[in-house]
Amino acid sequence: MKTYYFLGIGGIGMSAIARYFNEMGNKIYGYDRTQTELTLQLEKEGMIITYTDDASSLPKDINMVVYTPAIPKESSILYNLKKRNIPIQKRSQILGEITKDKKCIAIAGTHGKTTCSNMIAHILHSSSVGCSAFLGGISKNFNSNYLMNKNSEYVVVEADEYDRSFLWLNPTISAITAVDADHLDVYGTKEELKESFIEFAKKTKEVIFVKDKIDIDLEELDLQKYTYTIRGIDADFYAINIRNYKGSYYFDLRTPDKIYYDICLNYGGLHNIENSVLAIAISLICGAKEDEIRKAISSFSGAQRRFDLRIKRDSFIYIDDYAHHPNEIKALVESLRYQYPNKKLTGVFQPHLYSRTRDFADEFAQELEKLDQVVLIDIYPAREEPIAGVNSKMLLHKIDKMDKYYTTKEGLLDLLEALYPEVLVTMGAGDISNIVPLIEEKFRDE
Repeated sequence: MKTYYFLGIGGIGMSAIARYFNEMGNKIYGYDRTQTELTLQLEKEGMIITYTDDASSLPKDINMVVYTPAIPKESSILYNLKKRNIPIQKRSQILGEITKDKKCIAIAGTHGKTTCSNMIAHILHSSSVGCSAFLGGISKNFNSNYLMNKNSEYVVVEADEYDRSFLWLNPTISAITAVDADHLDVYGTKEELKESFIEFAKKTKEVIFVKDKIDIDLEELDLQKYTYTIRGIDADFYAINIRNYKGSYYFDLRTPDKIYYDICLNYGGLHNIENSVLAIAISLICGAKEDEIRKAISSFSGAQRRFDLRIKRDSFIYIDDYAHHPNEIKALVESLRYQYPNKKLTGVFQPHLYSRTRDFADEFAQELEKLDQVVLIDIYPAREEPIAGVNSKMLLHKIDKMDKYYTTKEGLLDLLEALYPEVLVTMGAGDISNIVPLIEEKFRDE
């Protein structure tokens, strides 16, 4: 038995690895600055977590430290651990080690990777193939971001491009869902971001799936390449005959070998049909049977904070989503318009990072204008210091519509009550998730 210390244990990727080492019989300690539902669950599973950056809380003997780049360099605990000369590795390095002897299915992309990896894990887990999984979101099907199946050779992972983390992976099968300009605080330019995705693709051993028409050149790769999309006859895998019937989607899937008719997806979001196309394609290659895939797709409940339906009544719908990039907001609003064409859409958005808000202010404004009512709360800074002139009020001024509002988190519930929304969506990657239960409580029985 070894002792592992996780610095930033409440992170969704960190907690999955902590669960793995805990299940292997090791002693797990950790720090996170905020107590959450997830950290409380980790404590119930036997992990010891502190919420103050105080080195005196550290256990005496530690064999390995795992940390996330989101931890500030001035952290007292991090400083102390470095002084003690304990082996320290990034989460991504550890994930690479854990998966190197498995058939790793790695899903990368600036958006879409969490839902796709959850969907693939659910299909394989529900099939005779089986899989382990390290996911970037809590699956609502098995209420965890971690799966272990010692009898399966497959492991599904979300391949994170932030800080070039995914370059520690050596996948057997990979996918790239999107390469949009993002994380420019790390990469500087979109071209550098694209180069990193190309490096990731080169690490793939056998098969890679790429969204059709994606802006990335993989022609020289010596491996099996497939394209996929929601619509587009030039792709290898694509959906046709899409229907929306009583809140469920039905579509036919065209593959290089055959057409699979009348696939049923009971999970909202038009963009999730495209995610289903990828998930089914990969599951077929892994050997899952058609009837297993059909059953799993129809029972897929999604991941927390991904088109997460929280309240559904005839007079009121509430959905929570992780969307924090303009293209994610675009896909989300298009899906909401498709699913609820005659209802008023009210969106609450918490921008994530000062740099991202600055770099994409015009694009954010353009997509948020497509809502009927827009509410902004303050930027979630995460790892960043404030940037002069960059704030939510600046973004609000760029939104060209009358029905727009700024409020504090404390004033949000009263404002929403006054706006009387029909379809409400909360968006963002920050601590807006802490407000979700309060909104549910406010609107649950009205």
